[in-house]
Amino acid sequence: MESVYDLYRRGCDLLDHGDHQAAIVPLSRARDLEPEMGSIREALGRALFHAQRYERAAEEFEILATRKPTDDYALFCLGRSMQLLGRHREACHPLALACSLRPERADYRLYRDRARRDAARL
Repeated sequence: MESVYDLYRRGCDLLDHGDHQAAIVPLSRARDLEPEMGSIREALGRALFHAQRYERAAEEFEILATRKPTDDYALFCLGRSMQLLGRHREACHPLALACSLRPERADYRLYRDRARRDAARL
């Protein structure tokens, strides 16, 4: 049986090489073994996001953001996942929080403004 660390490293290596779908397998196993490890959940969320599994990515990033409300990256990724699911109103809150935590991030502002615009159209 592989250790949690070995699963995490293998998943991160796959993620770094753009094999997002394959990265989900070891990262999911690592998360199941160590559900409190934020670094594992973040890597899994990234793999899910890039594999276009936005619902599951949102779940991982929501857990991270709930556990650490000042995690701007988790909030940003949660908002982006919601946007790509067409849930623009729900995306506004985490994206606004991410912007307030890291106001220098132009990408955060860009997606926050898009979410606001798209939510207003609904």
